[in-house]
Amino acid sequence: MKILGISAYYHDSAATIICGGKILAAVQEERFTRIKHDAGFPVNAIRFCLQFSGFTINELDAVVFYDKPLLKFERILDTYYNNAPDGIKSFVASMPIWLKEKLFLRKLLLDELYNIEKFKKSKLKLLFNEHHLSHAASAFYPSGFQEASIITIDGVGEWATISICHGKENSIKILRELYFPHSLGLLYSAFTYFLGFKVNSGEYKLMGLAPYGNAEAEKTKNFIKIIKEKLVDIKEDGSIVLNLSYFNFETGLTMIKEKKWEQLFCLKRRFPESETKQIHCDLAYAIQNVTNEIVLKIAYTAKQLTGSENLCIAGGVALNCVSNGHLLKSNLFKEIYIQPAAGDAGGALGAALAANYIYFEQDRIFSEDNKSDQMQGAYLGPEFSDIDIEYIARKHKAIYTKFEDFDKLADNTAKLLSEGNVIGWFQGRMEFGPRALGNRSILGDARNPDMQKKINLKIKHREGFRPFAPSVLAEKVNDYFELTVASPYMLLVSDVVMERRNILPDNYTQLPLLEKLYIQRSDIPAITHVDFSARIQTVHKETNEKYWNLINKFKEQTGYGVIVNTSFNVRGEPIVCSPENAYICFMNTEMDYLVIGNFIFDKKLQLKHDKNEQLKLNIKPD
Repeated sequence: MKILGISAYYHDSAATIICGGKILAAVQEERFTRIKHDAGFPVNAIRFCLQFSGFTINELDAVVFYDKPLLKFERILDTYYNNAPDGIKSFVASMPIWLKEKLFLRKLLLDELYNIEKFKKSKLKLLFNEHHLSHAASAFYPSGFQEASIITIDGVGEWATISICHGKENSIKILRELYFPHSLGLLYSAFTYFLGFKVNSGEYKLMGLAPYGNAEAEKTKNFIKIIKEKLVDIKEDGSIVLNLSYFNFETGLTMIKEKKWEQLFCLKRRFPESETKQIHCDLAYAIQNVTNEIVLKIAYTAKQLTGSENLCIAGGVALNCVSNGHLLKSNLFKEIYIQPAAGDAGGALGAALAANYIYFEQDRIFSEDNKSDQMQGAYLGPEFSDIDIEYIARKHKAIYTKFEDFDKLADNTAKLLSEGNVIGWFQGRMEFGPRALGNRSILGDARNPDMQKKINLKIKHREGFRPFAPSVLAEKVNDYFELTVASPYMLLVSDVVMERRNILPDNYTQLPLLEKLYIQRSDIPAITHVDFSARIQTVHKETNEKYWNLINKFKEQTGYGVIVNTSFNVRGEPIVCSPENAYICFMNTEMDYLVIGNFIFDKKLQLKHDKNEQLKLNIKPD
C-alpha cells in the first residue's frame, strides 16, 4: 500500500509517505517555508514526499488526514454552547475560519492536492483518522513491539486529551480516554504562558527552567500544594479534573485568568524577555513535579489494563523528557519506546500507518530481533549532493576546503572541536521531529566550561539558562551517564555518573540563577544541567555512521566519547533544511566552522577574504 499522511491547520504541519508499511519520507512544512511551527497546508512537504518516493498522487492507495474535523467542530460548538454567553469574542473570531475552510476540509484537501499535481479526484481515497489514534499508531507501529501499552498525552485532539490503548500485531484498541477540557497538556501550557513563554513552543523552556527550582524550599513545596489543591484534582488512575474557574482556554483568547493566578501564587505573570527570578524557577519546578506524578500514574493504569511489559508513548507531552526519565527510573515497563516526532507532525505518520494496518488490514513486518524500530534514526527528510553544496558556495562566493576522504574530514573536525570551536554540522537526510540528531546540528566540546554560554548567547541567541544535550557513543554511555537503555532520539533524561560530578558549594541552593548556571558541576560541564541531569542522545554506528565516526575521532583525540549537540538554527527559526539555510545561519552567527558533506567552511578565512575583496574595490569596510 502506498499511502500519504498529512497533518495541518493547527501547528507543525507535516507530510509522510509509506509503501508496504515502510516509511520512505517524512518532513515538517516549516523546514521549507522557514516559518517556525508552520500550520499551513504542507505543500512543500508533500512535494518532497512524492518526489522522493517517485509516486504520483494517482498511484497512491490513499491520502490520510491526521484528525477528524467534524468531531473537533462538534467539541468546539459544544464548548461554546455550555459556556454561553462567555466566549463570544472567541466564537466570532473562530467561526468564519471553520465555516469557510475547516468544515469543508475534504474539498479543501482535494483542491490543495490538485494544485500540487493533477489527478483524478473521483478515484482518490481520502481518509480521516482520529487524532489520538494517529498519535498511538505513530509510536506503536514503528516501535518493533508485537504487543504494547500505548499512552498518548497532548493538549487536545477532537475530544480526547489522554488515551490509553493496547496494541497487538496490526491492531490498536482504545481502552480509556480523558476528554477536554481536562488536559495535562493544557495545564502545562498554562504554566508555560504564566511564566512568560510562548504556548506550543515554549514548553521546552519551562522544562529547562524547572531544575533551577529549589526542591527543598518551603515556597516550592507550597506551590506544589497549591497546584494540587486549587488547580488540578489528580485521581489515582492518572486522570485529572481541572478547576476551570482558573482557566480561560475553553472560550477565551488566553490560557488563564491572569488575575486569579496572580492572587493564587502571589506572583505577577512573567512577560517574555523579562528577568527570570528564583521564584519563577520554583514554580516551574512545581508544575514539572506535578506532571511527573500524573504521567507515572497514567503509566501504572496502562500497565494494569494491559499487563504489557512494553510501553509506547506519543503526543506533545511525550516530548517532556524529564517525565520520560522518571518513568524509565520506575522500572514499570521493561521496554519504553517514544516516537521522536511525538507532536502533531508525527500525526501525519501515524495517520498513514493506521490506514495501512487498521483500514487496509496489512500484516506487520518485524525486524529479526523484533526490537529495532522502523524510524531509521528519524533521518527521513531531504539530503543534498556535492553539486548542490558547490552551487551554494559559488552563489555566496564562499571559501571552502573539500575532503575526498571522510575519515580525514572527521579527524580534522574533531580536532577543531577539541580546540574550543563551535561547528555547524550538516550531513545526509534531515531529521523528522523537533530534535537535531547529528545531521542538522551545532556541535561543541562538552568539556569546555564556557561552551554553554557561548552557544546560547552568541550563536543560538536564546536564554542563557537553556541546557544543551550530549551526543554520546552508544557503547560508552555508561562511562558518563546513569542510563540503562538506548536513547537515540534524545527523549530521555538521566544523571551524570557520580564519579564525574564536582562537589558543589555549601550555599549552592541559595545562589541566584545565573550564579548557579556557571558553576562547573562535572568534567563535562557544557551538558551537565544544574541538577546533574542531561538529555541524552546515544549515537549508534549502524544508524548514523558519519556522526558516530566524528565522535569516535573526538574520543581518540581527547579520551571523551561525548560532545555537545544542539539544533542547527537560531532562536525563532526552524532547523535548517538546505545547504543555503545552513550557510546563511553560519554567516549570521558566531559559529567558527561549517561542515556540509565533505566541505569545510572557515569563518575567519571567509571574513578575511571578504575584507580583501572590499579593499580591492576601494570599498571602506564597515
